[in-house]
Amino acid sequence: MNERLIIRGGHPLEGIIEVRGSKNAASKMMIASLLTDETCAIENVPLSAEIDITRELCEHIGSDVVISDTRVCRMQTPHVRTSSVMELSRKNRIPILALGPLLHRRGFAEIPVLGGCPIGHRPINLHVEALNKMGVRIERREHSYYAQAHDIHGADIEFEYPSVGPTEHTILTAERARGVTRIANAATEPEIINLITMLNGMGAHIAVKEQAREINIEGVERLQGTVVRVIPDRNEIVSFAAATLATGGSVNMLHIEEGHLTAFLEKAKELGARIEIKPDGILFESNGLRGISIQTSPHPGFMTDWQQPFCVLLTQAEGESIMHETVYEDRFGYAKELQRMGGDIVISDECLGFER
Repeated sequence: MNERLIIRGGHPLEGIIEVRGSKNAASKMMIASLLTDETCAIENVPLSAEIDITRELCEHIGSDVVISDTRVCRMQTPHVRTSSVMELSRKNRIPILALGPLLHRRGFAEIPVLGGCPIGHRPINLHVEALNKMGVRIERREHSYYAQAHDIHGADIEFEYPSVGPTEHTILTAERARGVTRIANAATEPEIINLITMLNGMGAHIAVKEQAREINIEGVERLQGTVVRVIPDRNEIVSFAAATLATGGSVNMLHIEEGHLTAFLEKAKELGARIEIKPDGILFESNGLRGISIQTSPHPGFMTDWQQPFCVLLTQAEGESIMHETVYEDRFGYAKELQRMGGDIVISDECLGFER
């Protein structure tokens, strides 16, 4: 059945929004629950396709998953029925994160070649190199990655780039490894800190030096169940805020973390938005927008996921704006659709004054 979304524009967005939990945090927490045979309760789980895909993966492995009407996901994996998830379609990049937990539970694992959004080259070499240092052997087969390990041990790992997925994967593998693992130049996004909070609640020993981008993990033999709450979704916040400002509206978003949005709030104010920090949330109002320049970068910089909604917003600003994407080379693929709608947008390979 063909489905259509019909949008009638010309109306400012106004009202109050309660932002849901971060899918990028919740899906990784569901994978983390595979590390124990006890029950984990994950609160504020969003009802999204990412969660459905992750649930399918975990249930195939052997998890009992119940998501209540109050958005609490209760998961328990008393036994791992299979450590091969080849039967599942390649819908996203979550399966690779299951390698570490499955290796600890079964000693081997096989996942399909990864899928995900078509936003540019996303190799898994950082995953492979980190796990190799921890004693894991990963073999690329025709349609899969096959991993095997008899003794997973701690290691000193330094990433050439603070990439989110490899950092998460190393953490998920290291907290039940023998010895201590040190991750240098680690990603320290709020979603990763949220995951670490869960793991420490399960009995892990993980210490983070956020400004130094260093994570230290002391391996433990066993993890227990826990209760954890998912942080608000930063991408959802920015999407609603951009739509509010682009339409000249006024929206109050409740229960969101100001500290998770520093780079976005700074650029929104520079753009001309009126932002009021309230005890129960943040109010966004349009106040005449002017062109600005932005460069994406790892947290605490301007998040690459924010540039699409922000570019839509920039089409409504007076004067010229520049958006420099530094993470994914194909993340401007949507621009041609904005051009069809009348957007005056030019894509260039030049840095236009930004430092490489």
